[in-house]
Amino acid sequence: MQALLLAAGLGTRLRPLTNDRPKALVEVGGMTLLERNLLNLRSQGVVRVVVNVHHFAEQVEAFLASRSWGMEVIVSDERDQLLDTGGGLSKASRYFVDSMNIAVHNVDILSNVRLLDLETEMITTGADAVLAVCKRQTSRYLLFSSDGNLVGWHNSASGEYLWVNEAISDYKCLAFSGISLYNPYLVKQLPPADHPYPLIPALLNLAKNHTIKCLEHPCQGWLDVGKPETLAEANSFIARYL
Repeated sequence: MQALLLAAGLGTRLRPLTNDRPKALVEVGGMTLLERNLLNLRSQGVVRVVVNVHHFAEQVEAFLASRSWGMEVIVSDERDQLLDTGGGLSKASRYFVDSMNIAVHNVDILSNVRLLDLETEMITTGADAVLAVCKRQTSRYLLFSSDGNLVGWHNSASGEYLWVNEAISDYKCLAFSGISLYNPYLVKQLPPADHPYPLIPALLNLAKNHTIKCLEHPCQGWLDVGKPETLAEANSFIARYL
């Protein structure tokens, strides 16, 4: 398996910690988020990881070069323009091979979600992509049909809906966990990386002609540490779940 570790964000929610370092180099449990997630990906059989960089990019590059990771680690440079999640994946796609599925993982996510479970779901259902989701409260939900196909997106704060096709009434609202798996063919269908764009609207468009499924996991073993209130929970979370 190969992976993209999304590490280029500005980390605005973690200021002032990110005033002098990238979010990826914020420490949790005595280890940077970057190292913790790289080791997690390696332990799950990932042999090639692309890390995208923008905010304090040189610090990330120096950290990556400071040790051997036991797998191939490649930098996708977004110094000139931060490309958001969709543009970042599109740009990083040049470094992937066609023979392995591509995992995408946010650097500020800690979880016990197993990539093998996503891959099993992909193989079993014949899906082109599988998104890890759970039942938790958020302002933005992915909408899935009763058989697990992506059909839409909803912002509960603004009331906005985006649909793959026509609006439907029978759907499940689930929160995206920032972890997903893609057939390399599907990634090649993304718009060019010549402008920044988020991944979810691009996936909604691709879902018109491709099968994008969800894999639901328990929320207890998942934590977004990209904000101060959850960063404070990281040590106890690591001790309990990782």
